[in-house]
Amino acid sequence: MARRDAALYLALAASWGTAFVATDAALDTVPPVPLAALRFDLAALLLVGVVLATGRSFRPRGWGDWAPILVGGLCNIGLHHALLFAGQRTVPPAVAATLLGLVPVLTPAVTRFARPDERLSALGVAGVLVGFGGVVLIADPDPSNLAASAGVGLVLASAVAWTVGAVFTREDDADLGGLALQAWMLLVGALALDAAAFAIPGQSFAMAAFPPETTLWVLYLAVVPGAAGFLVYFRLLDRLGPIEMGLLEYVIPPFAAVFGWLVLGEGIEASTVGGFLAVLVGFCLVKAGALRRYVRVWLGG
Repeated sequence: MARRDAALYLALAASWGTAFVATDAALDTVPPVPLAALRFDLAALLLVGVVLATGRSFRPRGWGDWAPILVGGLCNIGLHHALLFAGQRTVPPAVAATLLGLVPVLTPAVTRFARPDERLSALGVAGVLVGFGGVVLIADPDPSNLAASAGVGLVLASAVAWTVGAVFTREDDADLGGLALQAWMLLVGALALDAAAFAIPGQSFAMAAFPPETTLWVLYLAVVPGAAGFLVYFRLLDRLGPIEMGLLEYVIPPFAAVFGWLVLGEGIEASTVGGFLAVLVGFCLVKAGALRRYVRVWLGG
């Protein structure tokens, strides 16, 4: 189970890292809220189709089902992506990645009140701070532009929405299976984004254009980091908890940088390499106990 979770964790970070670049490319011709809505409309239809085709139960039975559906759908899917995509129109991807790196810092603070049984040790706190320093090093933001950008506030608000959703989405009392729950979360988030696209001025679907390249990016966003990515995320969130899943934001920027280099020809600077190393050190500090146990087992074998 631990090895499978680790593999899924890295695969999720890789897919969401590519999503950062794909989103930046698609925003050239599609406004942010319609882009988020289309991404999750398609992703929700895909997961709902899988649930129905496999004969799984799809009808929520009570608050144990509706609570994670509404919190995860509205916060992690709807509000987070509407704010993030809107912020990315004025905030460079590197700066947005840095701001989302605040999620692992916010999560322990919120979790302390919502889930007293899940806390970081002092060494873990040090690891979070080192990892955040690595994200800043990778992004190399220009502080003189941060204060002037209204998009910064939108991205920060998206980080808060994500943190709240991660901490308060609990499936302990749910009767529905995991796949059906995730399908409902995506569906609720997609409907909220559809409503926002119609209600917010300047975010109409009619303003979007879909040349072949944009269409491919939207389909990719919907299927890989969308349907598959969120299915994996909520499964791992249920098993690992919000603090460890919050640390995912430290693993995403390296994959985003590599994907940007491969697809868009963006260079990888020396500061990026140094940031990768800082992220690695941060993770080792956070997972020091698990690493010590693994080494003892490995040496004993």
